[in-house]
Amino acid sequence: MQRRTRARAVRAAASRRGRAARAVPASAVAKLGGFTAVGTLIAEGDSWFDYPLNDVLSLLEDEHGYDVESVAHKGDRVEDMAFAPGQLLDFSRRLEKVLLRGTVPRAILLSGGGNDIAGTEFGMLLNHAASPIGGLNDDVVTGVIDKRAKISYTTILSAVSAISQQHLGRPLPILIHGYAFPVPDGRGFIGGFGPLPGPWLEPGFREKGFSDLRRNTAIMQTLIDRFNGMLQSVAAMFAHVSFVDLRRTLSNDAQYKRDWANELHPTPSGFRLVAAKFAAALDALP
Repeated sequence: MQRRTRARAVRAAASRRGRAARAVPASAVAKLGGFTAVGTLIAEGDSWFDYPLNDVLSLLEDEHGYDVESVAHKGDRVEDMAFAPGQLLDFSRRLEKVLLRGTVPRAILLSGGGNDIAGTEFGMLLNHAASPIGGLNDDVVTGVIDKRAKISYTTILSAVSAISQQHLGRPLPILIHGYAFPVPDGRGFIGGFGPLPGPWLEPGFREKGFSDLRRNTAIMQTLIDRFNGMLQSVAAMFAHVSFVDLRRTLSNDAQYKRDWANELHPTPSGFRLVAAKFAAALDALP
C-alpha cells in the first residue's frame, strides 16, 4: 500500500513539473518497483522531522515522492544542532556524501527551535501571573529567540551553504519553518509515556500561576509569532533560504485536537497538512 501511494505521488509530482515518465530509464523503474523519486532532500531537525509513525519527512517520501537523507533526531535543540560536538559535522557530512555521489538535492530542510523554548525550563520565559508584568518575560524571550536561536540558525545555514557552494558553485535552496500555534493543555505523548513524554508547556504555566487555557493559548500565539518573525529575518539574510509559514496550517480554536496530538506535535492528519505546505514550497522552487 505504501509503495502504491508513493508511486502515485511520484507520478503526480512529475506531472506538475512537466517531467515525462519516459525520461527515467526502464531498468531503473523496474528495479524500484515502478517509481523513482522526484528529488532528494537533505534534512536536519527535531521531532517534527523525526516522530513515531508520522512526521513531515516520512510524508514527503510516502505521499509526495521524495527521497530524504536525514540526520534529524527528536528532542534536539537548534543550539545543539549548531554547536554540540559532531552534530553540524554529521549534517555537513551527509550533504557532502550525497553531492560526491553525483546527486544534486532538490533542497535542504531545517527544522528546529521548539525544544529551545519548550520543556522543563519553559517557565523561565514567563513572569508570574500575579506580577504586575505577568506574561512573557521579554528580556528572556529576546535572549532565547532573537539571540541564541538566531545565531544557531545562521551558523547552520552558513555552514551547509558553504558546502554546496564548494561542490556546485552555488548554494542549494534551503527551507526553514516556524511552528503553528499550539494549545498548552497538558497533553503529552500518549498520556505522558514514550520517547517524547511531555507535557512541555502546561507545567511551566502552572508553575508561574497561569491556569486559564484561553489566556495561555494567547501567550503561546505571541511567543510563536516572535519565533516565526525571527526566522523570517534569518531567511531574508540569504537569497537561497525560504521561510515556510505554518502558523495558520493547524488550528488552535475549539477544534484544535483534530490537528494537534499533544502540546507540540500534530496528529497524523495535521502532519499531512504540514507536509503539503512543504511540498508546495518545494514545487515553487526554481
